[in-house]
Amino acid sequence: MRRIQYHRYGAPDTMRLQDFVLPSPREGEVAVSVVAAAVNPIDWKVRQGELKMMTGRSFPRAMGSDFAGTVTAVGPGVTGLKPGDEVYGITPLKPSGAFAEAVIAPASHLALKPAGLSFEQAAALATPAVMAFAGLVDRARLQAGQRVFVNGATGGVGEAVVQLARSLGATVSGTSGPTSQHRAIGLDRVYDYTAVDPAGQSELQGAFDVVYDTNGFLPVKTATRLLNKSGVYLDINATPAKFAHAAVIRRHKIFFCKPDTKTLTAAADRAAAGGIRMSIGETVRLEDAIGLIAGLEKGRKINGKGLILAGPNN
Repeated sequence: MRRIQYHRYGAPDTMRLQDFVLPSPREGEVAVSVVAAAVNPIDWKVRQGELKMMTGRSFPRAMGSDFAGTVTAVGPGVTGLKPGDEVYGITPLKPSGAFAEAVIAPASHLALKPAGLSFEQAAALATPAVMAFAGLVDRARLQAGQRVFVNGATGGVGEAVVQLARSLGATVSGTSGPTSQHRAIGLDRVYDYTAVDPAGQSELQGAFDVVYDTNGFLPVKTATRLLNKSGVYLDINATPAKFAHAAVIRRHKIFFCKPDTKTLTAAADRAAAGGIRMSIGETVRLEDAIGLIAGLEKGRKINGKGLILAGPNN
């Protein structure tokens, strides 16, 4: 078996494609032969050591969180999954390991992949869809007819948020870069963040029931100005200052990716029915994945998700 791993925290040049031994799944775990994996910013942030208080200092460490593939073995206590099942999901941050030919993941972080959803679309869906559901459904309790503003509407999470909000009956506006506005499908109004400050647009002041900052670049003051009196500010990019603000302003809700089978299943069913479709920017084989990851980390734009194909037939 091969996987992308690193032997110390640091820059892109720490990544290596190397052989490893896949352990047998333990209690509650599942072994999956990976067909496709998707790249997210959290993957290189973990490798850079930004979360080492959580991930520890044991090396080598594997990379990658979002994946889709076929179950090859299940550990004791696992029900509802069996060898041969097609699944998708998210690894915990500490072990990671999705950028590989095979991975071990908790059964609670997996869901069956519908037959109508490709492995590539399933892998690209995982974290964005979980964050979309966690924000709009679980925290904002979004209702049909409400208005949503999405900062970073054409990023991975933003794209899922826009589509889920639309499918729930909301009207959606948001920001996009000048080169990706062609992907801002479903937005009522699109604002080029390089040219327009939402805070300066009078028609946006107090206009939204939900403001969802998907990329962390929306100032807190701007977000609160856009909200109506009962609106909810969703934020997935925590900082100490934001935590302090959220402790006082309860409608400022900071949260993290916590996958579970129920949410992943709901997302997959909606995607299979055409309600969410992620843009794929570039697809590479596992042998070429380090170059793709390094490029994205350095800011290269590919107008969609970066995918890694690891299956034997890819």
